[in-house]
Amino acid sequence: MTERKRHPVKAYRNQAFLNSRDARALRILSEYLEPKSRFEAHRVDDTIVFMGSARIKSREQAEAALRKAESGGGGVEGARTALAMAAYYEAARELAFRLTQWSKDLDPKTRRFVVCTGGGPGIMEAANRGAADARGLNVGLTISIPVEEFDNPYVTRELAFHFHYFFMRKFWFAYLAKAVIVFPGGFGTLDELFELLTLTQTRKMTKPMPIVLFGTEYWRQVIDFDALVRHGTINAPDVDLVHRTDSVDDAYNWVIGQLAEHALGQPGATL
Repeated sequence: MTERKRHPVKAYRNQAFLNSRDARALRILSEYLEPKSRFEAHRVDDTIVFMGSARIKSREQAEAALRKAESGGGGVEGARTALAMAAYYEAARELAFRLTQWSKDLDPKTRRFVVCTGGGPGIMEAANRGAADARGLNVGLTISIPVEEFDNPYVTRELAFHFHYFFMRKFWFAYLAKAVIVFPGGFGTLDELFELLTLTQTRKMTKPMPIVLFGTEYWRQVIDFDALVRHGTINAPDVDLVHRTDSVDDAYNWVIGQLAEHALGQPGATL
């Protein structure tokens, strides 16, 4: 009887090991090296990050939902709120469109200030959609969480990433970003915003980081920066780490002004 030869599995093909606790460091490293490889392959030097709620609908979606509610579907008050909030979707789409057009007019040999989002619906979809409308590359950094799958068809296919570790996803938001525009959002948006503010305040992030808070009344109600100053938990100049606006024109002009002053001559990723 002929003995069958055994072929041991190579370590890098051993799925049981790769998914084990012992290989966690390899999985973390993969979420650094694989995106880095793709960004370099597509010559993405740096990004403009858009953050905001996944729950905000486009105007057409919100109008349709309101019509349904008013015809007897229920939830009229919520549908009217959603329609009011849809203005932020349209603003994010327009702003991403204009910034993408501006970035495409820079050196054609490089891809500077590429629109980047969390790759989901809502404000993220709006920004990816605006960049796609301008025929520009755009980035989506999605995260695996136990919620219903979503579809954001506007992310450039080759630059659609899917992360397991929140901290690696947030690393890529910060590492490539040369400006951040934050629209109304919930816990996830607040988490991302305050991490960037902390990195900037503590000077762990050495590059200039223009941060726009879009939606002055929303942010005035949600974060009372002046109260933090009054209680002595931040310094008065820390309030100026963000630029507040309700205007696409103002946000566009302020961001490109900041980028022209601090970032045009310094391509590439850095903290």
